[in-house]
Amino acid sequence: MAEQKSESQEPACGCKLGRVAAKYDLRDIDEKLVESWTHDGDEQRSTRELATYVNQRTLEAAVTNAGISHKEGEIENTYRLLTSDDVTSGTRTETRNELEQDGVPIETVESDFVSHQTVYNHLTKCLEASIEPPSDKEILEKSEEKLGALQSRTVAVTTDTVEKLDRDEILNIGEFNVHVSVTVTCEDCFREYTVQDLLEQRRCECQEPDNGER
Repeated sequence: MAEQKSESQEPACGCKLGRVAAKYDLRDIDEKLVESWTHDGDEQRSTRELATYVNQRTLEAAVTNAGISHKEGEIENTYRLLTSDDVTSGTRTETRNELEQDGVPIETVESDFVSHQTVYNHLTKCLEASIEPPSDKEILEKSEEKLGALQSRTVAVTTDTVEKLDRDEILNIGEFNVHVSVTVTCEDCFREYTVQDLLEQRRCECQEPDNGER
């Protein structure tokens, strides 16, 4: 395994993100986070997006410290292979093994990845940054994104499971596709909605409109 190319900095704060930034020498990370989170307009980034940014920089530092050169976009793709719900467990394991063989302590690196909640706590408590509360539209968009990610993960896990059972000759199936559909039923009128339709409509047809929508 290649030696670290730089000594760890002293953490600017005691939270996990502060320790990770010091450990991997992520200079100017605090300025980038505050600027991106508080930006007014399309360039504003959510804490989920910022967690991805921090984790990609962490991975990049670990890869660089292992003496591995990389082309533009390779770190982002490697991070996707390690974390995306759309990636099968076999591909994820293969990616981890390749990094380990190249001298990247991937288990340690993955344990240093931060969550969006960690980023939020770092921004608000350590850096004392703040933004206007999100609008209903923004909350709905993030909810749709979260539910979409859960459905994608269900598809990926189901596909992976069926493929394994087929390989082990426990079941027999040809080429196949997995589709996931979630419906919500109003118990007052028994109307059914797809999650996407309900989020777009924002209420069941039997309910009075909310005049306080933002």
